Parts: sequence; structure tokens; C-alpha cells
Amino acid sequence: MRYGWTTGACATAATTAAYTALLTGEFPDPVEVRLPKDKRPAFALATERLGEGSATAGVIKDAGDDPDVTHGALILSTVSPGEPGSGVTFRAGEGVGTVTRPGLPLAVGEPAINPVPRRLMTEAVQRVAAEHGGSGDVVVEISIPDGEEIARQTWNPRLGIVGGLSVLGTTGVVVPYSCSAWIDSIRRGVDVARAMGHEHVAGATGSTSERVVAELYGLPESALLDMGDFAGAVLKYLRRHPVPRLTLGGGFAKFSKLAAGHLDLHSKRSQVDLRLLASLAPAVGEEILAANTALHALELAQAAGLPLGDLVAAKAREVAVEVLGPAPVAVDVVVIDRAGTIVGRA
Repeated sequence: MRYGWTTGACATAATTAAYTALLTGEFPDPVEVRLPKDKRPAFALATERLGEGSATAGVIKDAGDDPDVTHGALILSTVSPGEPGSGVTFRAGEGVGTVTRPGLPLAVGEPAINPVPRRLMTEAVQRVAAEHGGSGDVVVEISIPDGEEIARQTWNPRLGIVGGLSVLGTTGVVVPYSCSAWIDSIRRGVDVARAMGHEHVAGATGSTSERVVAELYGLPESALLDMGDFAGAVLKYLRRHPVPRLTLGGGFAKFSKLAAGHLDLHSKRSQVDLRLLASLAPAVGEEILAANTALHALELAQAAGLPLGDLVAAKAREVAVEVLGPAPVAVDVVVIDRAGTIVGRA
């Protein structure tokens, strides 16, 4: 299936083009950007507008074959000079949300432009400034026309992100979501690990948790299973094709779903059960029931000195052991936060 580009990648391309035009008077089209893992795609511009003291460029998002609600959306970046020494300041334009509740990786009141897209745009601004003699002190306003309407099809309203969409992405690449292909890849990963004689494999929900687990146990790449949201696929296949030891690694929110008995951890098919989290930390149970996100619940428990991460890890391990049944597989669970810090183990 065809890969696509994240909203963050598109915003980076638009920002690069707009700042270049602000400094030189000309828009690069297509415009090349640098993404993680040394990817350097080029984006065609859909909009170019050079005004007095600002420049605007726009890119149409292509999500590839992924059923992304933002596929085809116009991502606009307007760049204008900032205060000397201010660096890059981000603002939410039309159709981009603003954070109004705690528990997200952004402070309340900030534009819903996630940390990695911010870093990519900041690095792009610095490169353009170095090439064309700019200061790098700019205001970057990201807009997505119709973004507020599109956001109603996402979790943003429930998360307290108001006014539009979030600018997301960690790698810049949208991987098409094919359940059957992903599950088949998990099974093949187990087969390869067994064939290579590995006695310890790890299933991780994402690249950060995979890195943490691999470093923690010194596991080779061939022992790592790209589990994603399919915890059940890993456990059920290992029940029939066991290895002596399994480590499950993932984020707190994902594993709080596993702790509640969900084997498919995707946001469309399972949600975080705040009642379960409240029952595990009754001293702050009322506050957790009113929490905005699982991360917010974890922060409340940590502030009270309660090991909610360990308790969620233990519950998740119980579920895993039950699914594995009599298979001779020893299980341990590693729970991390968004920064990759271990917050729970069992």
C-alpha cells in the first residue's frame, strides 16, 4: 500500500517555502524537507502568497492509502518576523486547535502542534535562515481550512482540543493501516525469532517503546515484534508457537487498555477506562475519574506518590498470562511515558 505524509511533514514543507519567500521573494516549488530517518521528500505547493511582512505557502496533504480524515486537506503556513531573540513562535490559525485541558504533551493554551512537528519546523527555519541570511526569529501560524469541521471526526473535542485539528507526526510518514497485513507480519516475526533460536522476544506498541525494551534487555532486531495495537495477535500466536520469554512494551495509555482486557489497542476499537485506573489508585480516584487523558491520570497518581504505572503493568501482565494459557512463556511488562521514561514494570 502507498505511504503518505503526516500533517507535520506538510506543515514543515509549507513553512520552509514561506520563510524562503519571506527572505528571497521567491517560493521554492517543489520544496524539499528533511524528515527523521534521513528522508527528504519534495512537496508541490498548492498556495503561494507574498504580502507586506509575511509569506504564506500551502501543501495538500496526501495520506497515501491510509483512511486518514485529513487526506486532501490544505495545510497552510504563514511566516512573519518575530521579536529579536525570540526564535520560532507557533500560533494556531484557522482550523488548528488549541489545548484546553492537561494530560497532553503540550501545555494548556498552546496551539495543538505536537513536539516533533515543532522541532522539524524549527530546524527548517534555522536552515533557511543560515542559507539566506535570516535571523530565524519568526512567528509561524499554521492553518487548515475546514479543520474545525474535520476535527469533529477525531478525538480532539473529547480531549479538550478546541477550534480544529492537531498537527501530528513523529516520523513524517503515514503508514497505511492494513490489519491483516500487520498481523501476518507479527506472525512472521515470531517465526523468524524462533528459527533463529531466540529465547526472548519483545512486542512493542511503537518505535519509542521498542527502543526502550531493546536497550533494557540488549535484544537484537530479529527478536523485536512490531506489535502496534495488536497485542492479541502476539499473544494468541505465541500461545500456539511459544518462546520461553516475552516482554511487552508500550505507552501507559495503550497498556491501561490491555490491563482492562482489550486485546486490540487502537483508539477506534478500545478506550481508556478511567474507572479501572481510579480503582487502582483509590486515594486519588475522584481526581482520576475527572482526568482528561490516561497521561493526566498517571500524573495525578505520581503527584500523590502512587505507583499507578506498576499497577497497570501488573494488570496488563495478568491479561497476557491468561491469553497465553498453558503455553510455557514467561511474561514481563514495561510501561513508558511519552518521553520514553519507564513508569511501570511487572
